[in-house]
Amino acid sequence: MIQKILIANRGEIAVRILRTAKEMGIRTVAVFSEADRNALHAKLADEAYCIGPASSRESYLRADKILEVAIAANAHAIHPGYGFLSENTDFARAVEASGLRFVGPPAASMEQMGSKIPARRLARQLNVPLVPGTDEALSDMRQVVRIARETGFPLLIKASAGGGGKGMRAVASEAELETQLQSASSEALSAFGDGSVFIEKQILQPRHIEIQILTDAHGNGVYLFERECSIQRRHQKIIEEAPSSCIDPALRKRMGNDALRLALACGYVGAGTVEFLVDSAMNYYFLEMNTRLQVEHPVTEAITGLDLVRLQIEIADGMPLPFRQEDLKINGHSIELRISAEDPANDFLPSTGRLERYRPPTGTGVRIDSGYAEGDDIPLSYDPLLAKLIVHGSDRRDAIQRMRSAIEDFLVDGIETTLDYGYFALAQDDFVRGNFDTGFVAKHAAAYAHSLVDPTLTEDLAHAAYGIYLNALQKVGNIHAGTSNWALRRKH
Repeated sequence: MIQKILIANRGEIAVRILRTAKEMGIRTVAVFSEADRNALHAKLADEAYCIGPASSRESYLRADKILEVAIAANAHAIHPGYGFLSENTDFARAVEASGLRFVGPPAASMEQMGSKIPARRLARQLNVPLVPGTDEALSDMRQVVRIARETGFPLLIKASAGGGGKGMRAVASEAELETQLQSASSEALSAFGDGSVFIEKQILQPRHIEIQILTDAHGNGVYLFERECSIQRRHQKIIEEAPSSCIDPALRKRMGNDALRLALACGYVGAGTVEFLVDSAMNYYFLEMNTRLQVEHPVTEAITGLDLVRLQIEIADGMPLPFRQEDLKINGHSIELRISAEDPANDFLPSTGRLERYRPPTGTGVRIDSGYAEGDDIPLSYDPLLAKLIVHGSDRRDAIQRMRSAIEDFLVDGIETTLDYGYFALAQDDFVRGNFDTGFVAKHAAAYAHSLVDPTLTEDLAHAAYGIYLNALQKVGNIHAGTSNWALRRKH
């Protein structure tokens, strides 16, 4: 049995894994960089070890150092979280070879599904719907032009080994094809050490829907329904929810079964996410598989009542899944807002500084996954995610209202965050009605700019403007408005 686990990560996901491990009676080992010497995850672990300077390349990406610490600390397993080494097949193999357990899929299945081209080939073999495009890496320009003409414009050039929008370029016409190919390949090489790219037809106005799956080492598997992840900018998600407002039970079952077939076909073991694009006609297309825990996993936990980290650890311990597909049901609705140290008013550029005041909300149906505490400095070296605000309601309308109330009660001073943008997004007619796609942020950019309150605005005028907004919202969504100081919540 796993009695001691090393968490090869930082921030909110390290804290989240630590807490579940402790609930299971498992001792915890943290690793930290010099920049994170006083970080929350390092303080909460039973043991904590410095693994290098602030640069992630010299610390959190040093597989050799992390494995060395795990062996020296007599850990039984390593949980990689997400990001950093979580989808690094060499690291997974090194952990397996050392005799420790990797809390994630086998390296072989990670290698097949973690790279988009082999994953597309498997999807094609299984007759899972695919976006039209190529199943092989492209580099020869004549071949690229020929395939692009066959696929049709607009199209996307995408990094085979990547994600998060890196190594991805939209191409509207043949005239810009060569320049965008070179740019995408160069960025992919820099970000992932692999410059191979492929072509996909660009699906216009898509919704980004993902299916959470769980499989064990005994051939059992389930899907834990879907998450809607369409509110994003530059392919980085801002708001996620479960279930999706556009997916009916029949479509959910088809997508869930296809996701599960993909996972079982490659010998997958553990928690994973199969991502799809859904067009306006409700046709769905396989996009990729993330062979790790997702940032947005808490919304799935909220509607299923499951602890995915606990299940990951139990599966790594060789235990079978404790339930079958027919045992699972959707309970209510959940929404997550990623609270990042970014300034939405300035094109979501990073915001740095100290958390002078940091007081998260509490209450029924409100959850905070955070990696920081009041007084902490926000390092420049890492992802700007501070915390995740998750709410659970009886239905979607209830969850929206609960999220709005929680944002109102969340106090952050010292840096800019995405809190106010989240409040703005949830108030838009498109969001309230569930009528949106991945172009939501761009579509509402001008409206958000106009919503920003001028510091010289009088309090009476601000309240009057807010009253107009509340009346409009009630008419559109029939949501109880209550009172709020959101219009006046701005940093001083």
